[in-house]
Amino acid sequence: MNPESQTATAVEVPVQAAADELTLLKAELEAALQASAAARDAQLRAAAELENIRKRAQRDIENAHRFALERFAAELLGVRDSLELAAQSAATADAQSLAAGQEATLQLLAKAFEKYSIQRIDPLGAPFDPAMHEAVVMQDSATAKPDSVLQVLQSGYQLNGRLLRPARVIVARAPQAPA
Repeated sequence: MNPESQTATAVEVPVQAAADELTLLKAELEAALQASAAARDAQLRAAAELENIRKRAQRDIENAHRFALERFAAELLGVRDSLELAAQSAATADAQSLAAGQEATLQLLAKAFEKYSIQRIDPLGAPFDPAMHEAVVMQDSATAKPDSVLQVLQSGYQLNGRLLRPARVIVARAPQAPA
C-alpha cells in the first residue's frame, strides 16, 4: 500500500464514524421532538378536559342552587291545596270540620318538615339559650327557675341542626322584692 492510500483510509474512517454519529443524533432528535409533541398534545388535552370538568361542575352547582327547593316545594303543594279547600268551604262548613281540616293541613306540613329535617324548637321550661331563643320579655315567676323559658310565643325551627328562626320566648326571672 502506498502511504497516500493509508492516509485516505485513515481519514475516511473518522469521517464515516462522524457521519454515522450525526445520523444517529438526528434520529434521536427526531424521536425527542415527536415525544415532546405527543407530551404537549396530551397536556393540552388534559387541560381541556379539566376545563370541561370545571364547567360541568359549575353548571351542576348552579342547577343545584336553582332547583334545591324543588322537592320541598312539591311537598308544600299539598298544604296549599288543603288551605285552598278550607278557604272555599269556610262559608258553608261547620267549626268542627274546619278544625279537622286545619289539623290535616298541619299534619301534611309536619310530614314535609320531617322529610326535609326541619325540626321545631319548643323550649318551654328549658334554660334560656340566646343562640336558639329570642327573649321578648322577662317576667317575674315564683314557680319557674330564673333564666328559664316561661312561655313560648313563637316556635323556632332548625334545618339539619342550623337555626332557621329562633324561638320567641318569655324568660322567667326571680320575683323582685317590693320596694
